[in-house]
Amino acid sequence: QMQLVESGGGLVLAGGSLRLSCVASSFSMEHYVIGWFRQGPGEEREEISCIDDNGNDASVYYADSVKGRFTVSRDNDKNTVFLEMNNLKSEDTGVYRCTAAWNRGCPTTWLANDIWGRGTRVTVSA
Repeated sequence: QMQLVESGGGLVLAGGSLRLSCVASSFSMEHYVIGWFRQGPGEEREEISCIDDNGNDASVYYADSVKGRFTVSRDNDKNTVFLEMNNLKSEDTGVYRCTAAWNRGCPTTWLANDIWGRGTRVTVSA
C-alpha cells in the first residue's frame, strides 16, 4: 500500500526550529510533486509548501505565512521530502501533513485521492 509517513514534530519554543520529514513507502517519490499542509486548532487546512519532482529552486512554492522561514527540499534517493522550519511562531502550531501527486507541477490543485500522510503535530509555545 502506498503510504506517506511524517515525523519530526514536537513541542518547541517560539523562535526555535524543527525539521519535518515525509517518507514514502511502497512507492518511489520520483515523478511525484509533494505538498505540505497544516491545520491549526479551529482553522482551515492550509497549503504551506510544495516541491515538484525536480526539486530545483524554480519549482517550489511557499505560502506567504511561511515564506523566508520554511525551506522544503527532497532527497529522492532516500525517498524523503524535508520541511525545515525556522523562527517558529505560535501561529505555526498545528498538524502537518504531506501529500503526493503523480506527474504534476508545483503549485498544483490537490485532490482527495492523492496520497496523504496522517500528519505530525507541531506545537509552538510562546
